[in-house]
Amino acid sequence: MLRLQPICPIDGRFGLRGQDEIPLRALQFKRGLLHEFRKGNASKEQIRLHSLVQQIPKAIIIGVRKGGTRALLEMLNLHPAVVKASQEIHFFDNDENYAKGIEWYRKKMPFSYPHQITIEKSPAYFITEEVPERIYKMNSSIKLLIIVREPTTRAISDYTQVLEGKERKNKTYYKFEKLSIDPNTCEVNTKYKAVRTSIYTKHLERWLKYFPIEQFHIVDGDRLITEPLPELQLVEKFLNLPPRISQYNLYFNATRGFYCLRFNIVFNKCLAGSKGRIHPEVDSSVITKLRKFFHPFNQKFYQITGRTFNWP
Repeated sequence: MLRLQPICPIDGRFGLRGQDEIPLRALQFKRGLLHEFRKGNASKEQIRLHSLVQQIPKAIIIGVRKGGTRALLEMLNLHPAVVKASQEIHFFDNDENYAKGIEWYRKKMPFSYPHQITIEKSPAYFITEEVPERIYKMNSSIKLLIIVREPTTRAISDYTQVLEGKERKNKTYYKFEKLSIDPNTCEVNTKYKAVRTSIYTKHLERWLKYFPIEQFHIVDGDRLITEPLPELQLVEKFLNLPPRISQYNLYFNATRGFYCLRFNIVFNKCLAGSKGRIHPEVDSSVITKLRKFFHPFNQKFYQITGRTFNWP
């Protein structure tokens, strides 16, 4: 049986203040209350009595699409001091939403205890030109999380999701090879969005015009699939959270082929069945060409971020 321990004060910018430390058991109760409120089963009076509020995120998972943003958000939600926005808000990348103002954005956030951290994820933020400045204007000291995978694999995964959507509507779609390689030049087609998204350094450089590299944390999306705990522990440290996620919270589901989440003795959760789609077979020469194309961008990405990956 998991021993419930008091939660330590949160250091730094997200710190708890002395007598305001929250017992882990109380936070678990709060999480249950928040769930009931979202379902409409808790009254506004209960929310007021428990000092629950809707907070602007102190950290945002800004990308990368098909890098593992949903898995990262769900896994971070294991931490009792973290509350997640369940849906992608698309506030900063959608002009219509952005025009509604910051109060509209805050109202889209879940209720939380004042000393919990709200986190949202919208992977379109990473590649949308206007977003860095908009987030900077909201909070210039915000923590930014970027989860990446090997660029060619990520591009194929991106294609696979779009392909599945087309097939559900009985529509035809080009093969990956035709989209990713320009038929006129036989070179990599940088106009294809799945390719452009995987040029991580190009997008990061735009963000670095507004935020120092210290405000970013790079998560290894490939490792998060096979060995999630070390990656989550690095994120805990980056967010100045006390270490609370343990191997107890993560168990490998052989049927699904990836890790599921254990919140407590009675509540487990696996990601949606749409995760871990089987990729179509892609011509090996195209994969080789793409990897060669991405290589110099990857090297620059390692240099900027200080994190090296074993990408070909």
